[in-house]
Amino acid sequence: MCRIIAFSNQKGGVGKTTTCVNMSAYLAAKGYKCLLVDLDPQGNATSGLGFSKSDVKNSVYDVMIDDLPLAEAVVKTCVEGLDILPSSIEFAGAEVEIVYRKNRDFILKNALEKARKCYDFITIDCPPSLSVITVNALAAADSVIIPIQSEYYAMEGLSQLLNTIKLVIKHDNPNLKIDGVVLTMNDNRAIISRQISEEIRRFFGKKLYDTVIPRNIRLSEAPSHGVPIMLHDTKCSGARAYLALTEEFLTKLPKR
Repeated sequence: MCRIIAFSNQKGGVGKTTTCVNMSAYLAAKGYKCLLVDLDPQGNATSGLGFSKSDVKNSVYDVMIDDLPLAEAVVKTCVEGLDILPSSIEFAGAEVEIVYRKNRDFILKNALEKARKCYDFITIDCPPSLSVITVNALAAADSVIIPIQSEYYAMEGLSQLLNTIKLVIKHDNPNLKIDGVVLTMNDNRAIISRQISEEIRRFFGKKLYDTVIPRNIRLSEAPSHGVPIMLHDTKCSGARAYLALTEEFLTKLPKR
């Protein structure tokens, strides 16, 4: 049975796209058939997997706005078993078009319905905002993974995200769950980073993954080469961390 996971945090620069891309790649490497949906108008997941937004023929915009069949927009990536529904330049204005649509919260859910039969996992890279596009992702998802940066403002605005999740559960998707929270860009050498990590752990308890993603230059380089970290430097600390996180995620999944 397919599981749809939304990677969400309305605060930008927290490693959301990096986490979505690399977990998707490692899931595919483990033999799972995966589809990554790039819902961020910035298209960083699209470019991070080697596609230029300006060269994308069909995208998530065509699927959500023009009702193009999903299969006509999905393309294979450099990772065997990982497909992507890319973003494009046109998607930047999609929110204005979606807001006036009937059943606007369920456009993505309806588009992904047939894809559930083709994939083990569908991962969604949400935009860094609590927009109608993010609500579409949460309405379509079975669960959410929340990346949080180990810095002073990490908890800022998090209550808004959690409140949005509660509202979606109440009105659109009663089965939505939080799979877990991931600490990203961590620097254990900094006292403030350790203090914030402890604060986040107290707040989320068992929902916080044990695996922590470190600050890592090779990890930040990979998107500029259009590949996930497993194809850039499989031995660096960032690669080892995302492999460990993917394995922890799989062990904590409810039995199917």
